[in-house]
Amino acid sequence: QVQLVESGGDSVQPGGSLRLSCAASGITFNIYTMGWYRQVPGNQRELVARITSGDVTNYADSVKGRFTISRDNAKNTVYLQMNSLRPEDTAVYYCNSQFGHLNYWGQGTQVTVSS
Repeated sequence: QVQLVESGGDSVQPGGSLRLSCAASGITFNIYTMGWYRQVPGNQRELVARITSGDVTNYADSVKGRFTISRDNAKNTVYLQMNSLRPEDTAVYYCNSQFGHLNYWGQGTQVTVSS
């Protein structure tokens, strides 16, 4: 059974930092593209950052220079380091894994940026 378990969501002030983690099980982690998406109620889920099995990364324009995605294949975990957080980063953040037609999602973790 595939499981993606996110952690690290919290409430922070603008300008603060958080690190999200996503621990995967039930998949051959190192061959999957891993990603972080976010969703605000009433809006579509949007890509935040993605990292391939070859460590190629891409980011949404809105987070470039502030967020960093990384993976630790030995721990089957993907991370999202979020710096200089803004109120507009407030959302539920979801972990995603993709390989071919296989596509899995975590349950999400809430990030709130507010003064």
